[in-house]
Amino acid sequence: MKLRRDPFHAIADPTRRAILVLLVAQTMTAGAIAKNFNTSRPTISNHLQILTECDLLKKEQHGRKIYYQIKPEGLKEIASFIEPFRKLWDDRFNKLETIMKNYQSEK
Repeated sequence: MKLRRDPFHAIADPTRRAILVLLVAQTMTAGAIAKNFNTSRPTISNHLQILTECDLLKKEQHGRKIYYQIKPEGLKEIASFIEPFRKLWDDRFNKLETIMKNYQSEK
């Protein structure tokens, strides 16, 4: 039985976050991804395996090549967790902006 890893564990690593950023724009092979990093291909393959196990990536085989792409559904858990914090900070920044505008108009 294969255990699904925690997606928060996956995004805790800066290399894995960078891989996700790369794959937002296009699907890529492991070799193409590895060319963007100063690390070995097996290390990148390990990162890809973790991201795949966490449901953040999916892979499709075309001939001999395996292409990796973002799995948007997998990012929902992370987005759902972050959303209340984003709203909180948006509200705080909006209040600060209002205070600053009022302060400048009083001058």
